[in-house]
Amino acid sequence: MKRALITGITGQDGAYLAKFLIKKNYKVYGTFRRTSTPNFWRLKYLKILEKINLIPSDILDYGSIYQSIKISKPNEIYNLAAQSFVKVSFEQPSVTTELDGVSTLRYLEAIRLLNPKIKFYQASTSEIYGNQIKKKINEETKMLPSSPYGAAKLYSFHTVKIYRAAYNLFASNGILFNHESPIRGLEFVTRKVTNAAAQIKLGLIKKLELGNLDIFRDWGNAEEYVEGMWKILQHKNPDDFVVATGKSYSIRNLLSFSFSRLGLDWRKYVVQKKSLYRAVDVRHLLGDCKKMKKIIGWYPKIQFKDTVEQMVDEDLKRWTDKINGKSFPWDAENYPTNIKVVYRKRKKY
Repeated sequence: MKRALITGITGQDGAYLAKFLIKKNYKVYGTFRRTSTPNFWRLKYLKILEKINLIPSDILDYGSIYQSIKISKPNEIYNLAAQSFVKVSFEQPSVTTELDGVSTLRYLEAIRLLNPKIKFYQASTSEIYGNQIKKKINEETKMLPSSPYGAAKLYSFHTVKIYRAAYNLFASNGILFNHESPIRGLEFVTRKVTNAAAQIKLGLIKKLELGNLDIFRDWGNAEEYVEGMWKILQHKNPDDFVVATGKSYSIRNLLSFSFSRLGLDWRKYVVQKKSLYRAVDVRHLLGDCKKMKKIIGWYPKIQFKDTVEQMVDEDLKRWTDKINGKSFPWDAENYPTNIKVVYRKRKKY
């Protein structure tokens, strides 16, 4: 039986990957950071919590990383743990750099010392490319990140390549473009929209506040993308791959898909606020997964509209169940809408 260690197993990708690997008969280990309130709702939602071996660990601490590998003795490590919210990276650039950049170096160094035969997957991101306006992005496209998050991930990307070349490690980067699901975090605009649409439909809230609506992203389906991660590590040679759909949609498209699913006109409920714009925003991202398709044999099948409608349906069901007094694994209760969060004011010099 193969053994896999997943960092960030409590996140969207970690939870779906754990479910996928369990079906593949892997013994799955997952690291989680100790907090006063454990965040296992996604694993409960997917009904796999009891099937996972959990290891408390912190990706900022080399000692706990080293111990997690010794305990799990993995054939494969999937490094998915990160501070993955772009806006937060402007508010907390130093922490983002440590979590998303330097932590990858710690894992690679631990693998080098403990067992160089371990296969390592690094979750990279389309944000390493920055603003490539209306240009289809592949593995050879110039990388010019536009956020501390993108810069930290670019550091990880090159660290993987360096350790692969210098120490002959099986270390691969999956450059994933945006991918969504019903268990996407409410910090992300897709889930923010589908959750609000459901609340508006049920009369729980009256409006949704958003920033720039003229942002285009290549949005895929998270369950499909974790299969791509696994296939990358099954290939005979380590390499770097863009994982994308080759289609881009705007925030306006997202709003239209979400609200029309519920028979609503989004223009009656959405309010744009300049304060919600990012300091520097990537306006357009569009990926080219030809290499992934040709070499790995993976390509996307689920359309973005179908994913959005699945998310809307699930958020509507959750809020309906909540109104009816049912108890279930969920995150929205931890995001009250009536609190005020004050962000650092940005100045231009």
